[in-house]
Parts: sequence; C-alpha cells; structure tokens
Amino acid sequence: MAAELRLSDPFSIITLPVVGPMTGKPGGERVMPWESLFAWPRQGDLQLPFDGVSREARDIWATKLDHAVAHADKAVLLVAEGAACLASIWWARLSPSHYVSKVAGALFFQPPAADSLDRQGGQMFASPEAALPFPSLVVDGASHGPALASICGGRLLAPPPAAPVPTGMWRQAQRLIERFSAGVVEQDMRVLRTLGIPER
Repeated sequence: MAAELRLSDPFSIITLPVVGPMTGKPGGERVMPWESLFAWPRQGDLQLPFDGVSREARDIWATKLDHAVAHADKAVLLVAEGAACLASIWWARLSPSHYVSKVAGALFFQPPAADSLDRQGGQMFASPEAALPFPSLVVDGASHGPALASICGGRLLAPPPAAPVPTGMWRQAQRLIERFSAGVVEQDMRVLRTLGIPER
C-alpha cells in the first residue's frame, strides 16, 4: 500500500533540516518539526542538512540543492526548518530560473527572524527583496512567521493543536501546496473579473 501511495505523489520531496551547532544536536537525535506537528515522515525523497556555519558551507549546500532540484524526476516540494528556511529563500532568489522553475512550493517550519535576508551589512542570506516564484506556507506559532510569510509572498499556517493521524506518506503536505496554488489562481481570476479584463 505504501508503494502505491508513493507512486501517486505528484512531487519530489526535499527535506532541509538544520544540523550541527545551530541546534546543538545531530539531525538524527531530534524530532523534525513536520514530524511532531503533522506526523509527516522524517525524510522525503532526499534530505539535505544545512549547518550554516559559514558562507562556504552555505554555498556548498546551495550547489547540492541546485543538483537535487535539477535532477528531480517530478516537481519539487521543499520542506525546511529554522535557518534552512532563510537559506532556501536566499537560494530561490539567486539561483538560475531553470532550477527554481522546477519548485512547486515550499513549507517553512519555525523560521528565525528574517534579518539575515536584509541586503544591508553583508548578511548571511542577503538577497533581492522579492516574493518567491512559487507558493510558500510558513508554519510557525511564534513571532517570526508573519514577517517571513509577508517577505516571501506566502501565507501563514498555524500549527495544529495536536498532530493528526499519519496520512499517505507526504500527501497531506502536497495537498496544502496544491490548495494554496489553486487558491492563488482563483484569487487572480477574481481580480481580473473585477477589473473587467477578459479571461484567457
């Protein structure tokens, strides 16, 4: 049954956990936020840990993400936590469009403050101020989520009060992005109708 569910998944899932000194624990010793909040699997099709110890480490990680996205056999769904959320935004803003166009959406869990995205002062993830070219959902009950959702052009998703029963591998995550994408398209169509612009 699991194999059948996996075959029906429309996206290739790339999980981006934070590891090393940023958490104080190796990735294998922690429960990922998507595990604890939504009962999603620990890893997707590929996992690329982010340690963020230096710009060199950041650049190496970005090169690995370039390769992973370019070689994915389906549209990609990024699932990131903590500083890896900011690293993903930095990557999406600065990577060639033929890589980024393969990303169907992103889910950002418990991001830090977005200060390091600022172009002033040579910040770690300094990048052009622009909405992401794909849908994004920010899952955060703390104060940083709304600001990051606004910066990304995404939406804030409140964490559930209790983790739901595990469902069909990563299907729940994919449905969230699919619903959000469909909602954005419908909103755009409503705007066009309101302005009297013919639909094509």
